Amino acid sequence: MPITLLLVALLAFYVAWNLGANDVANAMGTSVGSKAISLKQAIIIAGVLEFTGAVLFGHGVTETLATKVANPNLFAATPQVLVTGMMTVLISCGLWLQIATSRGLPVSSSHAVVGAIAGFSWVALGVNAIDWSSIGLITIGWIFTPVISGAIAALFYSQIKHWILEQPNQVSQLKEWIPWLSAVLLGVFGVIVLPSLTQPLTNFLINQFGVNIPHHDIPLITGAFAAVALTLISWRQLEEAGEKIPSQPSTVNRQPSTVNNPIESIFARFQVLSACFVAFAHGSNDVGNAIAPLAAIVYINQTGQVPSDGITVPLWILVLGGVGIVGGLAVWGEKVIATIGENIIALQPSSGFCAEIATATTILLASRMGLPVSTSHALVGGVVGIGLVQSLDSVKFQTLQGIATAWLVTVPVSAVLSAAIFSIARIFFV
Repeated sequence: MPITLLLVALLAFYVAWNLGANDVANAMGTSVGSKAISLKQAIIIAGVLEFTGAVLFGHGVTETLATKVANPNLFAATPQVLVTGMMTVLISCGLWLQIATSRGLPVSSSHAVVGAIAGFSWVALGVNAIDWSSIGLITIGWIFTPVISGAIAALFYSQIKHWILEQPNQVSQLKEWIPWLSAVLLGVFGVIVLPSLTQPLTNFLINQFGVNIPHHDIPLITGAFAAVALTLISWRQLEEAGEKIPSQPSTVNRQPSTVNNPIESIFARFQVLSACFVAFAHGSNDVGNAIAPLAAIVYINQTGQVPSDGITVPLWILVLGGVGIVGGLAVWGEKVIATIGENIIALQPSSGFCAEIATATTILLASRMGLPVSTSHALVGGVVGIGLVQSLDSVKFQTLQGIATAWLVTVPVSAVLSAAIFSIARIFFV
């Protein structure tokens, strides 16, 4: 078992590595593409925040996946079958993510996990072991996620384009909009990140002082103060740069290198802040795709039983996942970042900011409805929506064709890989 545990730890690190190389582009791709930050800066920022999110808050999703990825009752008498299945899930997901990343294609690690689980479960327990309703919901997500995100991005960007970018006095227009943009940014991303960040403080006040604080009060107060602070800072920066703005409409389809425009520099700050939120949230959520199988196997190794309820995830497993994500981003992340940020449309900070807001809003709506959706799908849809507002000719449809193909084959390819690997592995391990 120790040798098996070491092997699974290496496989989990391999999946986390590939997850970092592929999925982190969701957070940083638009910021790099719009020239708001450099690739090196993106890797440093995302690396710190992804690692922090994974280590501090990755246990929740990991616990869920470790106990819910397959019906534990079906494996109660044969935990070794589950161990072998978890190993094949890691191998299959890691291979597919590496293939997609090598071609610069943003795919969903969550969908790869679902496909791999379906593949080994079918071989191990039969077709009835597969949760076909989950597969159906994922299919719905393929269709609606990019459409909804694209519509939100197009609507948001068209308003910014009309009321700010095409106005003769951009400074005064942006000054009026900054409080609303701050509220939108902190509101949308605050719902994703702030509850996790402030929950320890809420628990401390309740346990130590008996102060009964509603769950959302501290996040709301924190978000309100942050929105006011961001507004005041942005106003000051805009006033300092106001004289540099020409009193004429700007060309909204200009190349991203014109971020020297102070209007775009303000949007660049908003965009980088939104990318930081996405990176933190991604680290705290998607790291579970890589390390949940490892957490389940460690539990089986320690107790001899299949996990059926919430489990405690050891810190070293969270650190392993965080280090893997950061390493994969630094070494292999450039291709997918380039696809998201440069190879669909030419982005500016104003348009990149709208794409990330649309992505976050779509993911939030889907979460409230219980739909399993992909951040990759939402972000690509948002970028395309902005491209359609700018000009149909600005969208590189050849890139989109490759991305869509990768989306469609993720679940079946992962399932076939997992089924094939499990069929071979159980001969030796089960």
